Amino acid sequence: MYANKTWKTHCIGLLIGTAMTAMAGLASAEDASWKRFQNGGKMSAATELPTKWSPTENIAWTADITGYGQSTPIVARGQIVVTSTSGDNKENYHVTAFSSADGSKVWQVDLQNPTPYKNTPMVSRAAPSAVASPNGFVAFFEGGLLVSISKSGQTEWERNLVEEYGAIEARHGIASSLEANDKFVFVWVERIENPYLMAIDPATGKTAWKSEGAGSTAWSSPRLVPVDDGEHLVCSAIGKIIGFDPETGDRLWEFDGISNNSSNTPTPVAPNTFLIGASNGRGESNSSAGAPNNGVIEISKADDGSYTANFKWQAEKATSSFGSPVVAGDTAAIVNRSGVLYRLDLETGKQVSIDRTDAGGIWATPLVVGDRIYLFGYKGTTTIISLTDGKEVAENRCWPEGGEGDKTPGFGGGDVLYAAVPMGNQLLIRRGDKLFAIGNK
Repeated sequence: MYANKTWKTHCIGLLIGTAMTAMAGLASAEDASWKRFQNGGKMSAATELPTKWSPTENIAWTADITGYGQSTPIVARGQIVVTSTSGDNKENYHVTAFSSADGSKVWQVDLQNPTPYKNTPMVSRAAPSAVASPNGFVAFFEGGLLVSISKSGQTEWERNLVEEYGAIEARHGIASSLEANDKFVFVWVERIENPYLMAIDPATGKTAWKSEGAGSTAWSSPRLVPVDDGEHLVCSAIGKIIGFDPETGDRLWEFDGISNNSSNTPTPVAPNTFLIGASNGRGESNSSAGAPNNGVIEISKADDGSYTANFKWQAEKATSSFGSPVVAGDTAAIVNRSGVLYRLDLETGKQVSIDRTDAGGIWATPLVVGDRIYLFGYKGTTTIISLTDGKEVAENRCWPEGGEGDKTPGFGGGDVLYAAVPMGNQLLIRRGDKLFAIGNK
């Protein structure tokens, strides 16, 4: 079905190898790692995860997070690292590590925000996710602070990007998470004026290259997409998608045949192809207006070495919300703002199924586990759907519906479910102020 069978064989081999290691009981902490935002677009787990839980059932442990944050937890070296902010004007930033075994706090680094800004649900609050680096972790905050912390909690280096490159002003703040390869950590600051993308050496914090940003609104994250001769660093902002050379920062191609693509991060499908999502206008009258902006984009290389990108196929009805489209078997899974799950054939874009779920709007990207897909509603309901027959397997919550006390979930605040990642045979859910480890202790 796929043009590049080598890629498919390689991926299947990796999944089988990981599963066999886990079954043999030899899995290490690194095997259960989630080192960067959306795991590089590989939103799938090779091991079984829990399907049943409640506020009083099958929760191994919980851990309180200082302040409030919207970033995805990073899991590496037996630690879970999250970022958060506190204070009326987000005066304080926090990078905290918890033990993946029992949720106990291992260390916490408290930092001063160099550019305080009113702490409100309408502006990002520690939204960029960190990455695991060879020496520890690198974290970035919307106030311009970039910091490297060792696995033992020692600050290795720190940079103030506002001091270096000027104020960061962006509509609703900065939300782009860090991306990384074996050589660099990539930082995307898509601000209103003079946006930029940069690569840094995680060991020293020094800039390897710095390039002009997209010049458009974006809350998505940069993503490394495999191509036949390496990788492209792809950034999606309203009205355009740009491919950069991750080694030099040079622009390789730009695609402008798209709109409403402010929030979804590209998801690799196979070499030269990636999924992209976009939303639509509010109201039922616009229910399919954004559909043609959802689909698979293909990167092509000409004989002269230049690159172009264009849609391989476009959706007819499916639209996205804040959660990005994911690969689910031979289909693309796309969830709209009402929690409707569309599955489209990965090769052709033809609709395979449509299922209305009780998850509601999702802000976390779905997770595929075997023949099931987990949909994480931002109000706290996780709906698990069978990819075989489209039926609901289970519906679960970590906290009471409506929130705890006066923490009713709303846009950017309250008891919002921001992220969920696999952690061995457990599921880790991140709320703004709390972590929940689901599954056997």
